[in-house]
Amino acid sequence: MLEVKSGFVEYLSQFGDTEKRSMFGGTGFFVNGAMFALVKEDRIYLRGGAEFTENLIAKECKKFVHVKKSSTAIVNYFDITELYEKDETGLHAMVQKSLNNSVSEKEYRDSKLNKRLRDLPNFRLTIERMLKKAGIEDVDTFFSMTPEEIFRKVQEAHGYSVDIKLLWMFAGAQTGKHWTLLSEDIKQQLLQAV
Repeated sequence: MLEVKSGFVEYLSQFGDTEKRSMFGGTGFFVNGAMFALVKEDRIYLRGGAEFTENLIAKECKKFVHVKKSSTAIVNYFDITELYEKDETGLHAMVQKSLNNSVSEKEYRDSKLNKRLRDLPNFRLTIERMLKKAGIEDVDTFFSMTPEEIFRKVQEAHGYSVDIKLLWMFAGAQTGKHWTLLSEDIKQQLLQAV
């Protein structure tokens, strides 16, 4: 196993800096926080995705199966050990495709495009519904307004007795932190602005 792993680690160096972490009982290889390859025991796996999955299946690469204590999980990684050992033409392009797909998918998952209001820090379904009733339908609209503007819109839609903590929750969501972590100064500034 060490021979396969060390050879593959050396091979991956041509694709830039990679991080290694323990994953699925083996070693996962990451670029920009996105995992694209896995070495487990003496096998090498690449992450599929979209049409690339079809390419891997056409090359008769088998899907990785992670056996847990009480179940098995089939994930989108394919065994490329034979292709690597044969120094298959096109392997470089396949690894690059896997890397690019993984990074793109992670960037999309992390982007505002993929988020619902309820996915933001401090929020849940009830707050999402309050915001939508106040005319704030999506994450882009939410981030285009100040927390004070959002709070005023929610007050107009739901009455002026809404909890002031909502104002702080909106500010926290926009800065990516829990509202209780906002400093007292910021809370006071927000209060004065409404």
